[in-house]
Amino acid sequence: MKALLVILMIALFASALPVAGQSRRVPQTRTNENESRKITPPGPTPTPKPSEPEEADEIFSVDTKLVTIPVRVLDRRNRFIGGLTKADFSIFEDNVPQELAYFSNEAQPFTVALLLDMSYSSTFKIEEIQNAAIAFIDQLRPEDQVMVISFDEGVHMLCEATSDRKRIYSAIRSTRIATGTSLYEAVDLTMNARMRSINGRRAIVLFTDGVDTTSRSAHDLDNLRDAMELDALIYPIRYDTFADVQAMSRGQTVIRTRIPGVPTTSLPTGYPGPGSTRNPSGRSGDERNDPTGLPPTRPPVSRPSERGTTAAEYAYAEYYLDQLATRTGGRMHLASNLFNLNSAFARIASELREFYSIGYYPLDSSEPGKTRRIKVRVDRPNVVVKARDTFIDAKGN
Repeated sequence: MKALLVILMIALFASALPVAGQSRRVPQTRTNENESRKITPPGPTPTPKPSEPEEADEIFSVDTKLVTIPVRVLDRRNRFIGGLTKADFSIFEDNVPQELAYFSNEAQPFTVALLLDMSYSSTFKIEEIQNAAIAFIDQLRPEDQVMVISFDEGVHMLCEATSDRKRIYSAIRSTRIATGTSLYEAVDLTMNARMRSINGRRAIVLFTDGVDTTSRSAHDLDNLRDAMELDALIYPIRYDTFADVQAMSRGQTVIRTRIPGVPTTSLPTGYPGPGSTRNPSGRSGDERNDPTGLPPTRPPVSRPSERGTTAAEYAYAEYYLDQLATRTGGRMHLASNLFNLNSAFARIASELREFYSIGYYPLDSSEPGKTRRIKVRVDRPNVVVKARDTFIDAKGN
């Protein structure tokens, strides 16, 4: 009996050994699998760690805070000075030196938005406008990209940014004269829906009389504030249609004595000429918390039928275009005839080959909407530095 019990106990013990062995191997196998999973993320197709999205957000936020400034450097004879390096430049914000984080020389290409006002004017024929615009394109560098936008009562995107000259020419040739002038909407679309998403150096060339008659979703002061947030040059080419609209609205020919671009009869009391720092509203920009120093809106008209025909509106139009240029580092040109128009386009094309771009990260980049006073200096004797002196942080950043 005892012998039988011993045999049974030995058999039970032998049958239990594989089970015990398996139970010891299972935890070891799972541990190895878990360790294998922990090693996988650093491999070719990693699974992001929880901290990685936070790091990506921080990098994106910093990139959008980069303030870039186009800069021209001239000698005392107004000739461009090329060949400068990053070490030649320094930048100050509110008189505090900043570290230069970005630099590109004059050889870097531009993306140019060409905006063409197609409302009626007897100053230029459509063929003259098209030929002058194409001649301008021919003077840009082959690597420069151009988008073409026309506007009348509507805004027409004729060609997205491209270096394909045939596409650009075709877009320019497709423009047609029409009624209405939605200038503010065209400027708004160009700056906010197109130029903000483009990297590199940017410029807007705007051919218009400056008088808006049909914009509904965009406004003049919004344009000027947005321009101060956008690191793009704006070059308006202004032509005068005051005599045209007066003749059409009153059935008479207006004889004018011209001052730069505007008839003397069209400068009402209280409206300063281009370049003036005096506010037409009689209040300072600081009092209205408006760094542009502009009146709150364009001059009112007594009747809707008079919109776009009054002397005050034409004076304000020149002031508005001059401020677009001044606040972005560009320059306004006047075109009273075809020769002036071609010369204006040629000067702009030449200047676009004469810009450096420098940039820095503001130390207090957490203040959206802040107005920053900027000063650019060049470590060279007897030079003239031309650059914007004010920048506003985009509120959406």
